[in-house]
Amino acid sequence: MGVRKLNGWIEAGLIDAATAERIRAHEAQHARPLALWAAFGIGALAIGLGVISVIAANWEDVPGQVRLAIHLALIGALAGFILLRGERIGHDQPWAAEVTLFLLGVLGLAFFGHLGQVYQTGSPLWQPLAVWLVLFAPLMLSRGQSWLLAVLVMGVLVYACWDYAFAYDRYFGADQQLPDSWLALVTAVPVLAAPLGAWMRGRSPREVFWKRIEQLAFVYAVGGASLVAIAAGIEKFDENMMALDAQTVRTVLALAAAALVYLTRRNPSDEASAAVIAGTGIVCLIAYPLSGEELAGGLLLMALWFGIAAAALHAGWRGVFQASVAVVALRLIVLSFELASDLLTSGFGLILAGLLILGIAWAALRISRQYAPASGEAK
Repeated sequence: MGVRKLNGWIEAGLIDAATAERIRAHEAQHARPLALWAAFGIGALAIGLGVISVIAANWEDVPGQVRLAIHLALIGALAGFILLRGERIGHDQPWAAEVTLFLLGVLGLAFFGHLGQVYQTGSPLWQPLAVWLVLFAPLMLSRGQSWLLAVLVMGVLVYACWDYAFAYDRYFGADQQLPDSWLALVTAVPVLAAPLGAWMRGRSPREVFWKRIEQLAFVYAVGGASLVAIAAGIEKFDENMMALDAQTVRTVLALAAAALVYLTRRNPSDEASAAVIAGTGIVCLIAYPLSGEELAGGLLLMALWFGIAAAALHAGWRGVFQASVAVVALRLIVLSFELASDLLTSGFGLILAGLLILGIAWAALRISRQYAPASGEAK
């Protein structure tokens, strides 16, 4: 820590000289030779790039089975290291453990791509992703501590679900397409990570990690419902995954997930999360009869985000409340342009549009500042 900053704190009366001296002693004792560590890092990076360059230059000369064996050996060595030393490293250096687990997960994903390249397989992508979820996700979930692994696991899950939904049409033709209700159920499965995260938060010492899982499921539910509301203002829902049976399945699963979250943890944050997830399911169901109506679609999206803003006030989510106000304001601006497109062809109409934008932006800023909850992450 800089001497000038400490002296400034002493002059401002924030700390006394004795405290400043203890701070200096602590920082000196725990100082890290950043330049030396940077040199080590650059050297290791150079060696790694050199090895990659040598392998890449002779890639075609290495038999496919040998490449796969080396790849598999790397995965096995890294997995063994994590099982033997991962818990200790996770306690002493959490980020080192996170990076190691992330590398293992990426190596696992790359192995399936490598396998497909060697044997020229053409199977749908969801199949190797499902295998990855079975083999690697349990280790990630049992040891993960931060956003890094939470995003990796949820990202693979979401991609696998949606690739499954479209795989039959791509690989087998429309005549073998599965029922829309079943595909809607599969693509809604990631929402169930919300009650899983809420349940594990009270039973695991890694509460923050499971909170991230719950939050990612929450974002998935809100994002999906928002897209459904936007689509309702563009076209009429009558077939495929926008049909009534598909929307009903999404609603039922969202309500079930919301009920599980509510029953699992009774606090303002999870109560708000349960209410929002239930609202996303209701929006999907209401969107069906309102689809094809531009105004109805816009109002439905704003209603969803009004509900999210109310839930944010209840839970104390400052950032979510501000984002909700911004989304409603933006949608109101877009809706005003859509409903008054003829006025925009004249100078007077452009002036009115500009004044409307400024008025909405000013009102959104005032609302955000005046009513937003206090800063701090809700539990």
